[in-house]
Amino acid sequence: MEKKMESSAKGSVIRIAVTGPESTGKSALAASLADYFHTAWVPEYARDYLEKHGPSYTETDIEMIARGQREAEWHMLHKAKHFLFCDTEPLVTKIWSEHAFGHCPPWIISELTANPHDFYLLCNIDLPWEVDPLREHPHHRRYFFELYRKELIALTLPFTVISGQGRERLENAILSIQERFPFVHSRD
Repeated sequence: MEKKMESSAKGSVIRIAVTGPESTGKSALAASLADYFHTAWVPEYARDYLEKHGPSYTETDIEMIARGQREAEWHMLHKAKHFLFCDTEPLVTKIWSEHAFGHCPPWIISELTANPHDFYLLCNIDLPWEVDPLREHPHHRRYFFELYRKELIALTLPFTVISGQGRERLENAILSIQERFPFVHSRD
């Protein structure tokens, strides 16, 4: 039986997904937000998985990555205070799988709809592309950004686009979180 993550705007840990196309600063933003709010964050599981198993992947690998990401969230949830920042989430693996293989494993879609995060920070493509052997699509960032935006709207998931360079990007994310969750005092 699959576990259902319990979170709500009040009373428990608020899970915030940092999502978007490749090379948009998701990892740095998730880590910086966790530092700012004195809480935990979940690194991108796919990076560790692909570094261990190689950059080639199958549909099965994508589902294993999605399951590994969720398991990492479960592990970090009890360490979080007020917020848990998640560097990627099922929407990333859904888009990745549909692009690479033309469809998505049902478990990922089910997990995305049954256990959505409380808020999504969609990272804009206004940062320069950083070359990385695990990144695949430097010339399709606008295309993927629009896919994320359209999916978030279609799934009626609460999100905001985060733009800006350096400290400005972090400050924009902090402001968006504080506006969305004014009852959580920052840094306490």
